[in-house]
Amino acid sequence: MKDKIVFGLMLLTGFYMSAQIKGVVKDSLTGKPISYVNIAVENEKTGATSEENGEFSINAKENRHLIFSALGYEKRKVQASQATEVKMVPKTFQLDEVVILPRFGTKSLEIGSTKNNVAQAFDNGPRIDVKFFPYLPKYKKTKFLKQVTILTDSNIENASIRLHFYTVDAFGFPGEEMLTKDYIVTVNKGVKKSYFNISDFNLRMPKNGLFVGFEKLIIEKNKVEKTVTDMNSNTIRTEKIYYPFVLYNFVPSDYYYTFYGGKWNRETKPANQGNTDKMMINEPAINLVLTN
Repeated sequence: MKDKIVFGLMLLTGFYMSAQIKGVVKDSLTGKPISYVNIAVENEKTGATSEENGEFSINAKENRHLIFSALGYEKRKVQASQATEVKMVPKTFQLDEVVILPRFGTKSLEIGSTKNNVAQAFDNGPRIDVKFFPYLPKYKKTKFLKQVTILTDSNIENASIRLHFYTVDAFGFPGEEMLTKDYIVTVNKGVKKSYFNISDFNLRMPKNGLFVGFEKLIIEKNKVEKTVTDMNSNTIRTEKIYYPFVLYNFVPSDYYYTFYGGKWNRETKPANQGNTDKMMINEPAINLVLTN
C-alpha cells in the first residue's frame, strides 16, 4: 500500500510540467494595465516583464508561485495557474515634509570608477543587478545626484532598461526605492557610455550610501531572434536575445546583491575558498556624478 502511495505522488509531481503562462497585470482601482511589471518565478532565476499593455508570458510550472513587483504597488504572489488576470494594489505613501535645498551646480564629482576598467558584457536575464556607492565625507560639498552613467552594448537602436536607486536597509541590503515612479531610459546601438540627467529628481546622497541598479526589460521591443544550428544533433532552434547588455567590471568584494526569484539575494564567497581574500565579482559599469 505504501509503495502505491509513493508511486501516486510521483505521478502527481510529474503532472506539473512547465507551461507558457499568459496573462495581464492591471491596477486594482482603475483597471488600467500596468507596464513593465517585474514577474519572477518564486525562488527561481526565471522571469519576465509585462508589456506596455500589461500583457505577459512566462514559462513556469502551474503549481509554482509568480511574484509580481512594480514601483508604486504592493507586491503580489499568485499561483501560476491563476495568473490570467493579476490585479495589483497601489501603495499608499505618507508624504514627508518636503524641504527644498538650494542647488548651485557649480561643482561636479564623478564617483564609482574602478581600477579595473576592462568591462565585459553579460546577458543578466530577468535579474536586477546593483552597484553600491558608499558615502564619503568629501561628498559633503557635492551632496546632490546630478547624473548616472552606464556602459552598454546593444545590437538595436533605442533599447530600453529600467534604472533603480535604493537606500540601504538595516541589514545592508537594497532597501526602499528612492524614486516614486519608474525611470525607463533608452540607449543607442553599439558599445556606448550613456549619461542620464537625474538632477530634477532632487536626490541626495544618503549618509549610509546607496545602491544603483538596472533591470533588463524582457519585452518585445528589446527582443532579437536568431536561428542556431546544433552541429551535434543537426537540429535548428530559435534563440531569443534581449538588449541592451550592460557591461561589468571585475572587482574584489566580500559579497554582492542581486534580485531574482522575487527577493534580494546576497551572494557570498563559497566556504571552500577560505576567508582570507575577497572574491572577484562582476559589478555593473555604473557611475554617478554628484553636484552641489
